[in-house]
Amino acid sequence: MSSTPRLFVTQDLAEGAAFPLDDAQSNYLLRVLRLGTGAPVRVFNGRDGEWDVRIGNVQGKRASLEPVSRVRSQPDVPASAPILLFAPVKKAETDFIVEKATELGAAQICPVLTERTQTRTVRLDRFHKIVLEAAEQTERLDLPEVKDLQPLAAALDALAAGTVVIFCDERGDDADAPWGGETGRAGPIADVLAGLGEAPVAILIGPEGGFTPEERDWLRGREDAAAVSLGPRILRAETAAVAALSVWQALKGDWR
Repeated sequence: MSSTPRLFVTQDLAEGAAFPLDDAQSNYLLRVLRLGTGAPVRVFNGRDGEWDVRIGNVQGKRASLEPVSRVRSQPDVPASAPILLFAPVKKAETDFIVEKATELGAAQICPVLTERTQTRTVRLDRFHKIVLEAAEQTERLDLPEVKDLQPLAAALDALAAGTVVIFCDERGDDADAPWGGETGRAGPIADVLAGLGEAPVAILIGPEGGFTPEERDWLRGREDAAAVSLGPRILRAETAAVAALSVWQALKGDWR
């Protein structure tokens, strides 16, 4: 890992085409890191790969950067990169989900409303800040798309045709048995993913307390949805998101 600071920028990147930084990024380089003219920095914009740049003109509190050379080309985002849909929970746990989804390569991060969703407002500006910082720190060359909070049905309807919704469902079908007994239990996530071939996947994490019986029946009745189990332990929502994305990356993604 390089110790050179790394920033996401919105400007186009080309050799010799200097551009100004905003106040926050200028303050970070000049006052937090105490860098000066000529100091090396790395930047990416999600389009032009990663570039070595240097601090150029400094005027007062603002700095500009001068691209020197491209060090990594921009890869194509795999069509199969996972989408994460999740019911927001408490603030710290929701922030954790957004951060780890970025680190684990989610192409989209989509908060959804279910019957038992506890948090019914989200701050997209905060989500974007978390996503940006996570991408900068983890060498990611793009940013996941962050969607606004919307009802679960609308979020599923907006998915591209052919996307399979993997929803984590730890219950069986016996209403009188603890956690639904063993009848109707979902298959292990690894087995379900193995049977999907190269179909694009959206991973759905429900709220604390799980889906209502009506939601569960509705999801299980959809042709584009498949229930999965994350094992014999009941996981917190934020743990389930990390676990499901990790399994996907190990079996279908760039951990192979």
